[in-house]
Amino acid sequence: MNSRLIYVVGPSGAGKDTLLTWLKSRVRTSSLLHWARRTIDRPPSTKSDSEQHESIDTFGFEKLLKEGAFAMHWQANSHRYGIRFQEIAPLYQFKWVIVNGSRGYLPTVASDYPGMTILHITADKELLRKRLIDRGRESNQLIEERLRREVPIISPPGSSLIEIINNGSLESVGSLLLQRLGELESTILIADPFPS
Repeated sequence: MNSRLIYVVGPSGAGKDTLLTWLKSRVRTSSLLHWARRTIDRPPSTKSDSEQHESIDTFGFEKLLKEGAFAMHWQANSHRYGIRFQEIAPLYQFKWVIVNGSRGYLPTVASDYPGMTILHITADKELLRKRLIDRGRESNQLIEERLRREVPIISPPGSSLIEIINNGSLESVGSLLLQRLGELESTILIADPFPS
C-alpha cells in the first residue's frame, strides 16, 4: 500500500505545479492515479496552471490540525500545508497517490510511508531565478534566499527516486515524466494523445 505513494519535491521555480497540471491533463480519469489536494493557509491562485488547493485561514488550519484532520502537514515559505486523510485514502484502494510535498518534510513522510517513490523536479539555478522573478511573488532578496536553500534529496532505504530536470519545453519534459512514471507500473498511467 505505502509503496504507491509518489511524493513530489523540488525547489521553488522548478515548475512542479505546471508540470503536474500538464501530467493531469494527459492522464485519463480511469487510471489508478489520484492527485492529493493540499490544504494551504493562503488564497487560491487565479492562474490556470497553478495548483487548485483548498484555501483556509491560519485559524481554520490550526483547528483542523488539532482535530487530527491531516495525514501530513508542514510549514514552508511562511505558509502551512496539509494533506487530509481522505486524500491519502485511495492508497487503501490500491491506487497510486501523488502528493506535492516539501523537501524539509521528506524524512517524516519517508518514515510514515516506507517504500514510496520520491519525484524530484528541479532546474538549473539561473532558470529557477528567472521563473521566480517572472511570477512576481517575492522580493529579489527573498528570491536569492530561496536559491541558497540547498536541501539534499536522499532516497531512504526501500524508496525509489525519480529525478526530472525541468529545463526544456513543457511537452518534452512532461513526456519524459509520463514515461518515467509509467515505468513504475504500466497500468497506472493511461495517457490520451489528444486530451479533451
